[in-house]
Amino acid sequence: MGAETLLEGFAAARRRRALFHGVLFGLLVLLTGVAVTLGSADLSVADAYLAILAGLFPGRFAAPGMAENIVWNYRFHRVLFAIVAGFGLAIAGTVMQGILRNPLASPFTLGISSAAATGASVAIVLGAGLVDGEALVIGNAFVFALLAAGIIYAMARYRGLGAESMILAGIALMYLFSAVTSLLQYLGTAEELQEIVFWMFGSLGRTDWTSLGIVTLIIALCTPYLIWRAWDLNALAEGDDIAESLGVPVKRSMTIFMLIASLITAAIICFTGTIGFIGLVAPHITRMAIGADHRYLLPASGMVGALLLLGADSLARTILAPTVLPVGIMTAFLGVPFFIFLFLRGRGA
Repeated sequence: MGAETLLEGFAAARRRRALFHGVLFGLLVLLTGVAVTLGSADLSVADAYLAILAGLFPGRFAAPGMAENIVWNYRFHRVLFAIVAGFGLAIAGTVMQGILRNPLASPFTLGISSAAATGASVAIVLGAGLVDGEALVIGNAFVFALLAAGIIYAMARYRGLGAESMILAGIALMYLFSAVTSLLQYLGTAEELQEIVFWMFGSLGRTDWTSLGIVTLIIALCTPYLIWRAWDLNALAEGDDIAESLGVPVKRSMTIFMLIASLITAAIICFTGTIGFIGLVAPHITRMAIGADHRYLLPASGMVGALLLLGADSLARTILAPTVLPVGIMTAFLGVPFFIFLFLRGRGA
């Protein structure tokens, strides 16, 4: 009887996870069509879907009027970037929370986003970087974000590569890079200051098909590996001793997972600027819905992150239309109440 009850519980959990994934996918498809309609030119949701299908299958579908041109040349890449970026930031946050066993761990709170902002500020104010031309700000943001991850790893390794060490190193770096960015803002001209502030707000308006392709490729290469190593993530989330007893190489695994999460984050925010809280909020929402098994948590968190970022960007484009708010502001409005929720939940536990 006990075995039958256990099997029924597993079957129920599997159905709940499948339903959750299906609902997320359906909502994502629906929101994609709605997001494509937003803009100065009026489009219906049906016209938006027809334009998308006409671009994917030329000759088999026909979109009315200028719908196909509007969708594919001006709107669809931004919508897709929101989906891919939200997915990637959520995946990165899930991995960081898993290996560090801390509910507040995310690319934003560990200083990686602050480092990217410093790199962009160095490019804007000093004009210094590893690359020249239009890619200067993007290149600096990417390099500084990876540099922050390397410093976190080096500092944690010096102290004995543990979750607590990595968190403390990340917090220290977050304050350091924020101070450097503030100094550069103080030294810069009014125009440079405005550009830095706009970059730090985070926006999808600077993205294009090329940046979408780069980010999609990196996430497509990293995500299958993370899901393949989901059992190791589950073991690390239970603690170093348990992971070692199960044969998981703790230090090497933490290093690999941290570098992959940092690479995904750096690839996204170098094009968008600082977008916080997606990597913090999405894993928590998903974990409360389907549990902490990373085999299911990783893809589901990615879809929740995609929904959150696409929804935040859609709201940012409509709430004060025709003014388009930076999406980072909208995600902050989402994240701060969630911080308060986590605090109150922790006190009540």
